[in-house]
Amino acid sequence: MNVVIPLFNDWEAVSLLLERIREVVDRSLLNKLAFLIVDDCSSTDYTELPKGVGQSLSILRLYRNVGHQKAIAIGLSHLASLPDQFPTIVMDSDGEDKPEDIMRLIGASEQKPNHVVFAHRAKRHESLTFRVFYEIYKTVFRLLTGKVITFGNYSLIPGPLLRKLAHVSEIWNNYPGGVIRSRLPYTATPIERGRRLAGTSKMNFVSLLMHGLSAVSVLMDTTAVRILLFCVITSGISAAGIGVVVYLRFFANAYVPGWASYLVFSFFIVILQAFLISLLLVFIVLTYRTQIHFIPAKQYSDFLERVEKVY
Repeated sequence: MNVVIPLFNDWEAVSLLLERIREVVDRSLLNKLAFLIVDDCSSTDYTELPKGVGQSLSILRLYRNVGHQKAIAIGLSHLASLPDQFPTIVMDSDGEDKPEDIMRLIGASEQKPNHVVFAHRAKRHESLTFRVFYEIYKTVFRLLTGKVITFGNYSLIPGPLLRKLAHVSEIWNNYPGGVIRSRLPYTATPIERGRRLAGTSKMNFVSLLMHGLSAVSVLMDTTAVRILLFCVITSGISAAGIGVVVYLRFFANAYVPGWASYLVFSFFIVILQAFLISLLLVFIVLTYRTQIHFIPAKQYSDFLERVEKVY
C-alpha cells in the first residue's frame, strides 16, 4: 500500500508524523506501507528522517513549487506510471490527518470496494475565524455546484482506480473536486481532524479563497448553468418590476412617485448586466470545452526533477 504525502518545508512535522505512524499502525500493515513524499520544491531540506517506517520511503523532488493540489496529482501520476498498482493513501504532512484513522479508511474501503474513500471532517480544531470561512466556502460550493463537499485530501484510492484518476485533468487544480468531477465512485467516513505536530499552518484567508475557487473551477459547467439560471431569474424579476411600474403609470389611475423612473432605469441596468454575465459565461464554457486539457498522467514528468530513495 502506498502513502502519498505532499510537503513544503514541513520536514519536522513529517518526521514526527512518520514516528507517530510507527507507534499506532499495526505492525502487519506497517510493513506493507511504501511512503512517497512529494517535495514541492521546499526551500529547506531534512536533516534526518526516521528509518525503518514501512517497507520504503522515497522523495519526489520537483523543479518548482506547484502548490499542494498539484503536488498530490504528481505523486499519484508517478505511482500510476509504475507497473503494479496498489491502494494509495493521500495524507497531509503536518499530522492533522491522524495516522490512527488509516485503519478506518481501510475498513470503509472494504465495505465499499472500488470506491475512493475520503475522511469526512466530523470535527476541526482550527481557529473560529477559519472555521467560519470554511463553512461559508462549503455553502457557496453547494450553491454554485449542487454538490456537498465535507472532505479534504485525506483519502484512500483503490488500486484499480489509480490510473483512471491520474488521467482526470481536474485533479491538477483540486484533488477532491477532481474526484467528484471524474464520476468515479466515492464515499466518505466521519473522521475527526487532528492537530498540527510542528510548525505553523500555511493556510490563510487568501490560500483558502484560492482553494475554494479551484474547487469550484473543476465543476465549471454546472457552476455556469446555475449562474445562468440565476441571471435569467433576476432578469425576469426585473422585467416584472418594469411591467408593474409601466402598468401603474399608463393603465391604472394610481399615483406614481417621481422616483419610479429611476427604479425602471435600475431594473433595466440589472437586465443588461445579467445578459452580459450570461454571454460571458457562454464564451467561458465554450472555450473551456475546446481547449486542450492538462493530463497529469502524461505531463507530470515535466515537473519531476528526480526520485530520491531514502531506504
